[in-house]
Amino acid sequence: MTTSMSAVGFDFEQDQTDLINKKIERIKYADDLIVDFILRVKEDKKFIFDATVNFRWGSAAHVSAEDYDFAAALNKMMDVLDQKIKKEKDKIQEKK
Repeated sequence: MTTSMSAVGFDFEQDQTDLINKKIERIKYADDLIVDFILRVKEDKKFIFDATVNFRWGSAAHVSAEDYDFAAALNKMMDVLDQKIKKEKDKIQEKK
């Protein structure tokens, strides 16, 4: 899984980068299913997280979340992303 992170309107602090990397560990179970994980974080009064996950079979999932708190927005996004990945994984397993 290739991971890319970018910040718009601000620079990541070390603790923010560490928190993101820790949260990405939640989706490591799908490492063999995911080709790319692209995360874009924008700060405009709120933190806006946009993530795109490209699966190896050509499908993609896009999720976003926003909150005034960095960690809260990240948690919201990861919860939705985790559900989407599980759903895609189940779809593929049903086809086999």
